[in-house]
Amino acid sequence: MKNFVLRWSLIAVIVVAILATGRMGLLQGSGQSVAKAGPTGTTERFDTLSGPWTDFSKPDKAVLKKQLDGSQYKITQEDGTERPFFNDFWDNKKAGLYVDVVSGEPLFVSLDKFKSGTGWPSFTQPVVSDHVVEVVDESHGMRRVEVRSKYGDSHLGHVFPDGPEPTGLRYCINSAALRFVPAEDLKAEGYTELAGLFEKGGDEVMDSGKRETATLAGGCFWGMEDIIREIPGVIDTEVGYAGGEVPNATYDDVKKGTSGHAESVQVIFDPERLTYDDLLLWFFRMHDPTTKDRQGNDRGTQYRSAIFYHSDAQKEAAHRVIKQVDDAGHYNNPIVTEVVEAGPFFAGEDFHQDYLEKNPNGYTCHFLRDWKETTHN
Repeated sequence: MKNFVLRWSLIAVIVVAILATGRMGLLQGSGQSVAKAGPTGTTERFDTLSGPWTDFSKPDKAVLKKQLDGSQYKITQEDGTERPFFNDFWDNKKAGLYVDVVSGEPLFVSLDKFKSGTGWPSFTQPVVSDHVVEVVDESHGMRRVEVRSKYGDSHLGHVFPDGPEPTGLRYCINSAALRFVPAEDLKAEGYTELAGLFEKGGDEVMDSGKRETATLAGGCFWGMEDIIREIPGVIDTEVGYAGGEVPNATYDDVKKGTSGHAESVQVIFDPERLTYDDLLLWFFRMHDPTTKDRQGNDRGTQYRSAIFYHSDAQKEAAHRVIKQVDDAGHYNNPIVTEVVEAGPFFAGEDFHQDYLEKNPNGYTCHFLRDWKETTHN
């Protein structure tokens, strides 16, 4: 047994060493694209682009100092790195294109963006492989692969061989190096060749631009938020306190269970991509609506199940979906979810926002129940 353990320990050390020395096929001087050298293949969208609109260039230093703010200049021109989770695009779910903030050249697209848990926007591949240049980086006592824009020569970030399918790669990019162009604005801004990626019937339904607000309570708000943020059609989430009587409520007020507030999530969603009914079906799957003032180990009125409706239509939908879930027999006990009119919503403290993104091993009692007969858009 001892020899067996030692043998597998040695194998593990070798594997880690291989990963640490760089991605497979890190080709010094070969010029081969990382994506083309990926461990699981690639689905490159464009090798290169053509046409007069692709004449990208880098302004001189004096212009850049006026054009860029301090963070953008430090990161793109001085190879800086921004703080994780405290940047513009790490949690951006909108459909669109990310271009070089210096030159405007297309770099990445939301279709290839994924949740990496690092606090920086992450992509499986460039949208135009020709626009991302690789440089071996040994500046911090380790061997990494830096990525820079071809025409702007901006420092973007690094690429690592630990991403998901289809490439197995993770392009970890600084938000400050990017400018985001919403899908609906691509043609107007001249990125016509890329607009087709977002037409209906493609990989992603285009953002309609319409917005609706939902306020939901179902126990610990950060556990709910971690699931809700990944629902297709959800644009933004914020945790906070709803349904109580104390003005400007804080966690210190709510945790006692005497303020009347419930830990809640305020959800901004696109109603053409996600209906309110379907959002509520997700809601009833992610918590137990039959336990009064309790979820998991969390007890108290602040952990009650509640739907705070913002319109008569939402009120009707709430009662309709509760009946649907009851009739389907998803729970053995009666649903005790309150349906009450939305009042003031007080945003939670910064350390509560996106808590499980910042603390991936943090406590949560929320998970999605497997309702095979329930479908979602």
